[in-house]
Amino acid sequence: MRLHLTVDRQHRINNLPTDELLQQWANSAYANPDTSITAEAALLIVDRATITQYNRDYRQQNKATNVLSFPANLSAIDGIIQLGDIIACASVIHAEAEQQDKTINAHWAHMMIHSTLHLQNFDHSEKGEAQAMETLEISLLQQFGFSNPYLVAD
Repeated sequence: MRLHLTVDRQHRINNLPTDELLQQWANSAYANPDTSITAEAALLIVDRATITQYNRDYRQQNKATNVLSFPANLSAIDGIIQLGDIIACASVIHAEAEQQDKTINAHWAHMMIHSTLHLQNFDHSEKGEAQAMETLEISLLQQFGFSNPYLVAD
């Protein structure tokens, strides 16, 4: 394991993936060719009110969202990189999974991979960046048996 994910479940809801699954999904998205360096990240699972507050404070959007990523952008110290923090709203992720006709685990896997890529400064604000990030996400999700999250059912 090259990425260690610390999970803090401040909000509990039925059918949350295990810490081990969350770890596997995040770890799959961690890419550092230097295998002597490990990384650490934190995942905070919160309720709608808390994610709304973070979204308002840091993105100036007064609404709930599924996941926020806060890259640390630090150099390795003693062979460890602090990647940053992920804040996830379980109830939003579960509602999106239902709306998008996905399993809860498939959507959590996507959110963990997506947010871990953000911690490594992947972005999707421009078309080329978005395509590269989505292609990588699709490939990583397929390793776990999950389908393309960007396909829209008619």
